[in-house]
Amino acid sequence: MKPGLLTLVQWLSPSFPTGGFAYSHGLEAAIASGRVVGADGVRHWLGDVLVLGAGRQDAILLAQSLKPMADHGALDDLARALQVSSERLRETLEQGTAFARTVSGLTGRALPPRCLPVAVGEAALPLGLADEEVVGLYLHAFASNLTSVAMRFMPLGQAEGQGVLSDLHPVIAELAAQAPQWQFEDLGSSALGADMAAMEHETMDVRIFRT
Repeated sequence: MKPGLLTLVQWLSPSFPTGGFAYSHGLEAAIASGRVVGADGVRHWLGDVLVLGAGRQDAILLAQSLKPMADHGALDDLARALQVSSERLRETLEQGTAFARTVSGLTGRALPPRCLPVAVGEAALPLGLADEEVVGLYLHAFASNLTSVAMRFMPLGQAEGQGVLSDLHPVIAELAAQAPQWQFEDLGSSALGADMAAMEHETMDVRIFRT
């Protein structure tokens, strides 16, 4: 096994201090309003976010960040501009900043604060891994965190939650395979329900998650 693969698994694991557990990507608002109910609801919601929304968008940004001559500063500017709400910007930037800070402490590299997919791409570039591997593990970590949000915030058992995540594996694999071929013109999001939920979350009176 490549040492770089284990390094990336560590960086994207729940134990790595990015604070991902505190962000729901608007899912908290969707659950609270009754739009997401049960395992099927979570599965469909997360599938749409991956294929049509931030999952796909992050996959493209990450793949572009893994290119040897990538301009990570310009990619970070683009990633910030693509965020649809203040909470979405906070979510990706705070996690990316924490990620870069911790990787810098581990490796001695000077990694500046970036949005999360750009931060991961810049950090992972020297690991010598295939783009598909990096994107796939990133998307799995993203889906895993949101599955954990659902298990903590709604009646969704451990087995049901893990079943949801397992069902998303083919979706993640397909996105990971496609992302290295996509270009900047392929960027965009049509997961409008998830985008609206992220905006609604900003005005919730009672909330557990930061986004």
